[in-house]
Amino acid sequence: MSERAAPFHCPYCGDEDLRPNEQGHGAWECAACSRAFQLKFLGLLAPATSSNATGGEQT
Repeated sequence: MSERAAPFHCPYCGDEDLRPNEQGHGAWECAACSRAFQLKFLGLLAPATSSNATGGEQT
C-alpha cells in the first residue's frame, strides 16, 4: 500500500508550509496565508487516442 499523496505548495499563495486540516481526508491548511483547502481525487482519465492526440487526421 502506498502513502497518501500530499500537495507540495499552497494553490493560493505558493508557500510550502502546509499541514493536514482537521476537516478530514484531503483537507490542508497553509500557515503562510491562513487558508484551508481540500483536495479530491476524481478518477483516471481515459487514454487519448492517436487521432485525438494529434488533433485529428492529417491531410
